Amino acid sequence: MPVNLSEIASNIELRPDGLWCARTSSGVSYPEDGNQNCFTIEDSSFWFRHRNASLVELLKRFPPEGTFFDIGGGNGYVAQAIQDAGWEVVLVEPGHAGAQNARKRGIRQVVQATLGDAHFLPATLPAVGLFDVIEHIEDDRKFLQEVHGFLKANGRIYITVPAFQTLWSHEDEEAGHWRRYTLRSLSDTLTASGFQIEFATYIFGFLPFGILLLRALPFRFGITPKRTAEERMRIDHQVGGKLQTKALAYLMERELRRLASGRMSRIGGSCLVVARANSSERST
Repeated sequence: MPVNLSEIASNIELRPDGLWCARTSSGVSYPEDGNQNCFTIEDSSFWFRHRNASLVELLKRFPPEGTFFDIGGGNGYVAQAIQDAGWEVVLVEPGHAGAQNARKRGIRQVVQATLGDAHFLPATLPAVGLFDVIEHIEDDRKFLQEVHGFLKANGRIYITVPAFQTLWSHEDEEAGHWRRYTLRSLSDTLTASGFQIEFATYIFGFLPFGILLLRALPFRFGITPKRTAEERMRIDHQVGGKLQTKALAYLMERELRRLASGRMSRIGGSCLVVARANSSERST
């Protein structure tokens, strides 16, 4: 049964357009036009498609035990995949454009707010997803401790983040990132925040060399991109000819088979982690 949001969040109200909205709001480290720029490319992007497929494979092995709360879920692209796979989803997104786009995608429950602004009650959320979110938060450990407090005992958290600080580039700065991670640094941060790691791997194993060559090295040498951020995003998420498309499909399918079998990968453009909230270490 769909969760009754009015019973677990004290600072949201249902608007006539079907959105739950916070009565008060705070700022976030994310470009105002970021969600709309993503919305124009998500459905045709190999990157968004493969991240979704990887997340669904992970959820099959480590399923949420109740409603899945997609925090900072943007336009609902991930939430739609999780909802279509059969799980009940609540999208929590502070951006108005993202929240509206998620409703257009058919996400049944959308909260336009940050996790903190919604004022969820302690120990009420069964599962939380943070997909390319915590790199936008300056004090990631404090934020994860707060998330821990919202989760039910042994509730699960699912996270993706960009990998390897050596791949830092203009794209990270324009996106409002504070950092990139390794599996070690992300796992250490989660453990220090009261979580127990269940599974951790890299995904997009075929991307680091290209990111280093085309983004990170030009950034280090002070080469300024000639195209706008929106133009670069559109190009980065496209695939060239038939041969490239076939090769990329093979690499993505091989990575999904590896993930489905429970094997971790030691290199990739993103980290993917699932962890449980330690019931004996409830954060305050």
